[in-house]
Amino acid sequence: MDFENIPFQVINWDQVAKTTHPGSTGIAFWQTIQFSGLRVRVVEYTKGYLADHWCRKGHIVYCLEGGFITELESGEQFQLSKGMSYMVSDNLSSHLSITPTGVKLLIIDGDFLKQQVK
Repeated sequence: MDFENIPFQVINWDQVAKTTHPGSTGIAFWQTIQFSGLRVRVVEYTKGYLADHWCRKGHIVYCLEGGFITELESGEQFQLSKGMSYMVSDNLSSHLSITPTGVKLLIIDGDFLKQQVK
């Protein structure tokens, strides 16, 4: 893994540009800070958002506001609300997000979540 040292810094998320990512329904707005081997995002899903794909990437997801459902490809569903989180490594559980009401998340992912082969 190729990580860079990250010096102390303060991030004012109000000054980080938003990019738009349409779902099957609704829109995701991403504010992204990218480092070597590490991505940190504040992501907002609009009311009625449904992801347009099964994600296999690992994440640490923390719910800042609102609530959402994470559905696994197996059909299991998990409801998360403000103050809750989930974690998963790359390629372990295909998942997608759904929110009837809208949600704001802090999402961290990167090389440290690559599945380790034993």
